[in-house]
Amino acid sequence: MRRILAILLPGLLLLTACGGGQAPAPEPTSQSAGETAKLDSVKLTEKGEKEAPGVEFTKPLDVAEPTVKVITEGSGERVKANQVAEISILALNGTDGTTLEDTFAGDPEPLELNDELKTSSAVIYNAFVGAKVGSHLALAVPGQAAAEGSEAKPSQLLIVKVLSAKEAPKVLDKPDGETVTPPAGLPTVTENDKGIPQISVAGVAAPTALVSQDLIKGTGPEVKESDTLTVNYVGATLTEGKVFDSSFDRGEKATFPLTGVIKGWTQGLTGKTVGSRVLLVIPKDLAYGEEGQGDAKGDLVFVVDILGVK
Repeated sequence: MRRILAILLPGLLLLTACGGGQAPAPEPTSQSAGETAKLDSVKLTEKGEKEAPGVEFTKPLDVAEPTVKVITEGSGERVKANQVAEISILALNGTDGTTLEDTFAGDPEPLELNDELKTSSAVIYNAFVGAKVGSHLALAVPGQAAAEGSEAKPSQLLIVKVLSAKEAPKVLDKPDGETVTPPAGLPTVTENDKGIPQISVAGVAAPTALVSQDLIKGTGPEVKESDTLTVNYVGATLTEGKVFDSSFDRGEKATFPLTGVIKGWTQGLTGKTVGSRVLLVIPKDLAYGEEGQGDAKGDLVFVVDILGVK
């Protein structure tokens, strides 16, 4: 989902209907929306696996609202709500047809068809739910008028191929795996009567390197650095054991890309498995540095429950 949202103009995600927001049928088919007649000229020529199709269309293509329709229908099963569609995208300049983005040669992009997408962009959600695997969808995105100091942006034409669809990975409620006895000298972790990890740092020396220690070894998929994780966690300072952040206290799991957090998390959680509870002892240079961030100063300790990955 990350790539398609990066390509689409921000205004698209704020429009939730545009003619395609009616309640889906029990077995929905892909719903067209917008100025669909303007996509009648779009013709595709397949060039083989891992290659974007050739695209012909009447230029310039200019739409005033997000517009989507199926151009060629695949022969696979229909994509269902709450599945993850794997897609490839070709983005073209609507004025002259030049290529702006082409993901066909790379790995498929995941698009999770969940309630979040349904709320933020019903146009996208309703177009993909009910589409058959193997289909090509055309999505025309309105251009943007020139702002002061910048050029106008033309409409874009996206050709999106649905490569496959699979069930979205389940998110656990708590760690699930085999308990591991950590070596001596690390912070100790217990649970209170609500199952929330409690961290004791008494007698623990400052780390000379990152420590990433399983407390529970999960049996789920291995975490990759490029993944987005869903976790519960507690963070404390190593010097005092003072808790400065806890998703448990907020009563809400946290979801984030592993590349978008401190280095100690990125390095310490990559290679771990879903279902694990991981103890991280992070030197300050892999955390928030000399200055720290709020109460998170110096060397830090985290207990992280890895509950889901996508």
